[in-house]
Amino acid sequence: MGTNRWRLDGQVALVTGASVGIGRAIAAELLGLGADVMIVARDQDLLDTTREELQDEFPESEVLAFAADVSDGEQRREVFDWVEDLGTGLHILVNNAGTNTSKPTMDYGDAEWRAIFETNLFSAFELSRFAFPLLSEHANSSIVNVGSVSGLTHVRTGSPYGMSKAALHQLTKNLACEWAEDGVRVNAVAPWYIRTRRTSGKLADPDYLDEVLDRTPMGRIGEPEEVAAAVAFLCLPAASYITGETIAVDGGFVRYGF
Repeated sequence: MGTNRWRLDGQVALVTGASVGIGRAIAAELLGLGADVMIVARDQDLLDTTREELQDEFPESEVLAFAADVSDGEQRREVFDWVEDLGTGLHILVNNAGTNTSKPTMDYGDAEWRAIFETNLFSAFELSRFAFPLLSEHANSSIVNVGSVSGLTHVRTGSPYGMSKAALHQLTKNLACEWAEDGVRVNAVAPWYIRTRRTSGKLADPDYLDEVLDRTPMGRIGEPEEVAAAVAFLCLPAASYITGETIAVDGGFVRYGF
């Protein structure tokens, strides 16, 4: 296999929540490894801007975009109608789209906590099911789910977020075992605090930041590109015997005891 083990030339990837932050970094990482990438996000204008920027940065690959809110079942179906109409096939699915509203458990309204599950868990479940017929056409396709350390231990995200991410990690294990015979590997990454637009508000509080860093052995906040690198590795032919894993990208956070 040679150096091709570390490339994704000729492969087609779909990344959700790809207009900003970790999702954008994942799209860029996959493009840099030679894949063509389809990006999905809710905001049409931001998505178009991201697509143009990525296409300029990676002119040798193709970047396509489709605006959809993957928390909506009908729009999830529309994403895969689009993918199937393109006729390019699919080798990689990255379920990255996520959302959260952090508050005490008793303070959530039904619509609030259900929306967290729709985006973080049910979208990944259904998009994986839609992707399966396309992915199983190849000998070594992969799904990577972007989970969270909140699905591994308690952090201050609120219980619905932690529940949804823990369930996403379990979905990863189930699909990995069920679909291994079809040539589809399924893995996950579990980030801790990563420097994104979503985390910037909390991390702007110096006291809170000090608490976070005190619990992080590496003593710093992670970068989106560091999560993207782990995702990309799991998609590579070089990772062909890895499935069912959830890799924490966390500077040592979940291993830290006293």
